[in-house]
Amino acid sequence: MDKGPSNMTLQMPYLRVVDLQEESEAHADDTFSNAERAIFRDMSRDPDIIQKVAQSIAPKIKGQDDIKMAIACLLFGGARKIMPDGTARRGDINVLLLGDPSVGKSQFLKFVSKVAPICVYTSGKGSSAAGLTAAVVQDANTREFYLEGGAMVLADGGVVCIDEFDKMRPEDRVAIHEAMEQQTISIAKAGITTVLKSRTSVLAAANPPSGRYDDLSSASDNIDLQTTILSRFDLIFIVRDVPDEQKDQDIARHVLSVHSGASRAKGVARGPTTSAASGDAADDSDAPIDEKTLKRFIKFSRTHTFPRLAEASAGKLVDKFVEMRDKARQARSATDSEESPIPMTVRQLEALIRISESFARMCASAEADDGHVAQAFDLFTKSTINAMNAGLISNTNDRLQVNATQDVEARICERLHIGGHVTYKRLLEDMQALGYSGNQVGLAVKVMLSRNQLRRKAEGKMLERVQ
Repeated sequence: MDKGPSNMTLQMPYLRVVDLQEESEAHADDTFSNAERAIFRDMSRDPDIIQKVAQSIAPKIKGQDDIKMAIACLLFGGARKIMPDGTARRGDINVLLLGDPSVGKSQFLKFVSKVAPICVYTSGKGSSAAGLTAAVVQDANTREFYLEGGAMVLADGGVVCIDEFDKMRPEDRVAIHEAMEQQTISIAKAGITTVLKSRTSVLAAANPPSGRYDDLSSASDNIDLQTTILSRFDLIFIVRDVPDEQKDQDIARHVLSVHSGASRAKGVARGPTTSAASGDAADDSDAPIDEKTLKRFIKFSRTHTFPRLAEASAGKLVDKFVEMRDKARQARSATDSEESPIPMTVRQLEALIRISESFARMCASAEADDGHVAQAFDLFTKSTINAMNAGLISNTNDRLQVNATQDVEARICERLHIGGHVTYKRLLEDMQALGYSGNQVGLAVKVMLSRNQLRRKAEGKMLERVQ
């Protein structure tokens, strides 16, 4: 048997790295100098550090102080805990912003994507279950299968921002249930069985089904999301665009000052401006903590401070949780309304613990004390509790008005078939003949127009039923 030449050697392929560049800056600089450590420790000892951090969140957005505080808690997060049996309890905080358009929800998400040390931004309309979790891909040459991590895997240790959360398909939202609570993604496809880590916070923004929040609809109609996904959000905000003259003036001035400040920053030639206007623009653009320092402070706090709930504060937190459960039950029984889609479960108790720990982490405190628990309870009341009560009608007169309006809507549907036309004057006369007031008819027509059930024609004089 010919064994070939005696001088044959076995050659092994190797890779010689000449240069390496890291595309992501998430882990580019995890070390902190002594000067930085001293600066961050001084910042954490500031008694107003929590307010300063909240004021530094999206300073270009006017108001929305509670949402800014919630996002600050999301960025700092609570402490992750490993149980004796090896299981883990998440410390990351999930926040949902639900409400009217043009209230700055997407701007909050964009700001978080810049400030969070690790962040992946995606839109619910173009996101699939595989794109959010993980996908099994077959190599074109070797025909072997391999895994490609999705957004929640790539953002491990950071934040996932999901815009247009309501546009996601229900089956895609179900796929992230495990990732949001257990913070793992289980894969069993094409002979690949593994578990991936997804220790991320979720910041999601959504709109009601009708586009705007409807006061005359129940919470179930306005929040078109399953209870299983809502229970995984620690803080849920109903963001409303309510017309208010003074508030509208303040927002308009703020928007104009932001735009004028952006023009000056780009060096655009401008005419003379008043000192008051330029001063407002400067004040609005100056946050207590700049973005670069805030990003480093968040990373420092998350890697050096791991607070726990103090034993003395645990009892008070339990009492508050029991009180909230009892109030939710009493509110439902007193109003005879349907159950809110936002539940009050043990997950909400864990949410209060995480929020308390996030406040303690901002202050570099080893324990979350009574003050942190009180702040967490206040923020939870202004967000999730208010969202739970959004569909409850506590006033008898309000309940009667809603019932009367719904009766008028039913009468209009009986009077006008789909595709039919009628003048508003004739419709008003017909409804008044049935015993309804002009205000009730006007409110019912307004509601049906907002739901696209009616459409105005002939310069607003004619009404056409669409659906």
